Amino acid sequence: MSKKILTLVMAAAFVAGTVGVSLASRYVKCTVSAVDGATVTLDCGKKAAKLKAGMKVKVKNAKKKAVEGC
Repeated sequence: MSKKILTLVMAAAFVAGTVGVSLASRYVKCTVSAVDGATVTLDCGKKAAKLKAGMKVKVKNAKKKAVEGC
């Protein structure tokens, strides 16, 4: 019985670790360095190795802070 529980716990830890690593590699923060017509150049620093040519990416606008006051 103890071996079954230990095996189950080890399998769950492996799955959780694998999912965590895959989710962490999905997000890369970059800055726009140039825009030329329909071409946008991104500067991702050291994390650029996670991206490959031809890969589809999703780009979000930076959130603007609300101006309070009169």
